[in-house]
Amino acid sequence: MSRRPLPSSLGWLAVLVTLCVAVAVGAGAVLHVETQQQHRVQAQMITGGDWQRGKSAIERQGCGSCHIIPGIDGAMGKVGPDLTHVGQRAALAGSLTNDPEAMVVWLMHPQRLRPGSGMPEQGIGRREAQDMSAYLYAQD
Repeated sequence: MSRRPLPSSLGWLAVLVTLCVAVAVGAGAVLHVETQQQHRVQAQMITGGDWQRGKSAIERQGCGSCHIIPGIDGAMGKVGPDLTHVGQRAALAGSLTNDPEAMVVWLMHPQRLRPGSGMPEQGIGRREAQDMSAYLYAQD
């Protein structure tokens, strides 16, 4: 039994489909990067912090030993809550309103807000707390 050659139109169709898929993947990547940048700008505006400094502060403070934190190497802790999409939650620490100022105060003085909670005082100042908040809000 002999095989018939494929019509040349099928070859062109395959090229067009491949090109369309490549364009769609490229456009999706660009959209992802633009969306991520928008989140970072918004987070910095609402917190008054810098997300890049916040990432460094989170790493330096060792927050990942207790929490899962997207984008932080080794942040796979199981003691504290998973901080993935923390900016989309209604509350922080169980009942604090999730707004930038509440997060900053929580990071600075968790034991004042929730005495006996598992979140320790870390000696974090306002600037560092704002930066850390910017990083956490930028992840959504």
